[in-house]
Amino acid sequence: MLLAIDVGNTNTVFALHDGEKWVHSWRSATDSTKTADDHASWLWRLADMHGVDMSGIKGCVVSSVVPQAQFNFRNLARRYLDIEPMFVGDKDLKTGIEIRVRHPEQVGADRIVSALGAHVAYPGPLIVIDSGTATTLDVVGEDGAFEGGIISPGIYLSMRALHEAAAQLPRIAIQKPPQVIGTDTVSAMQSGVFLGYIELIDGLVRRIKAEYGKPMTVVATGGVASLFEGASETIDHYDQDVLIRGLLEIWKRNS
Repeated sequence: MLLAIDVGNTNTVFALHDGEKWVHSWRSATDSTKTADDHASWLWRLADMHGVDMSGIKGCVVSSVVPQAQFNFRNLARRYLDIEPMFVGDKDLKTGIEIRVRHPEQVGADRIVSALGAHVAYPGPLIVIDSGTATTLDVVGEDGAFEGGIISPGIYLSMRALHEAAAQLPRIAIQKPPQVIGTDTVSAMQSGVFLGYIELIDGLVRRIKAEYGKPMTVVATGGVASLFEGASETIDHYDQDVLIRGLLEIWKRNS
């Protein structure tokens, strides 16, 4: 089995692939202070609940945008799995993705992996939307190259900022409002946050397509992408496996 780990700013995903399909996926809050022992205790307990023999793991690949957490994830693989993990961003690791931007070293590991995961599943060119702590819209060429993109604050980050900066605005759940014009504070905030993000996504997609000048397939992934299903006019596919698919592809290319 392969253990794929995606360390995001907010959540960390652990996924197991048996050589044919993804068999389990677990999510925890990202905490860079957690040791390898902490991760192992939590992960092995979940595996035991699902009847998974962790000794069957023969490979580990990690994508991380939290540098201070990498040491503990390396130790997790080395100490508890007796495996040297593949880390996206390591100099000797081949992704097969050409990065056609001014400063390739500034592109986050998650964006590279998502570009690859989308490219192997959908015809290009692509716009890959990842909705998490930040909302990114990345352009992937027909040949799979990363060609740039857009970074904006994530929907939860914006909602938290609104609540914390305005004393009389409550913390609300993100959901589609019954109508555009809010009739109380909560419905007005839901309309602004939810519909505002739909317009942000749809508007930026239209601008990217106009500038790119070719037909493009739009793929949405990330923790909150499913909230937009049925509301966005520009998203073609909702796919939560984009990033772990990219990690699997990297492991295949380097194992």
